Amino acid sequence: MLSSPAFVDGGTIPTRFTCSGEGAAPALRWSAVPRATRELVLIVEDPDAPGGRFVHWVVLGLSPRLGGIPEGTKPATLRLGRSSSGKVGYEPPCPPRGGGAHRYVFTLFALRRRLDASYGASADEVRRAMSGAVVAQGRLVGRFGR
Repeated sequence: MLSSPAFVDGGTIPTRFTCSGEGAAPALRWSAVPRATRELVLIVEDPDAPGGRFVHWVVLGLSPRLGGIPEGTKPATLRLGRSSSGKVGYEPPCPPRGGGAHRYVFTLFALRRRLDASYGASADEVRRAMSGAVVAQGRLVGRFGR
């Protein structure tokens, strides 16, 4: 189960977590992680982006015992991947003005083994590395439009 104290599943992401605000990453929480989990991976994507799926955040190396990520901070043990624009770290939601709200899909993957993916890996590289290792996943969807 993946959730955020900042917004409900299917709800609006508060402005402060977007390009119209501070652009800080929202706090996330998870529970019911399978016992076999050795690592958690988070991928945040906008499937409604004009050019197709846009990756906003890739986080690797999350401990299953962590329970969540505090707002705007990052645990020292994680490795960050690359967004679709090439940025390493959280890239806040920033849909085109006047185009309606986009969906931002936060997916947390529970893996039975640790990934051999490096700092700055793309979401596609991470997905290939996760092949055959996913034991469960949780999803949270937020919406934002400008």
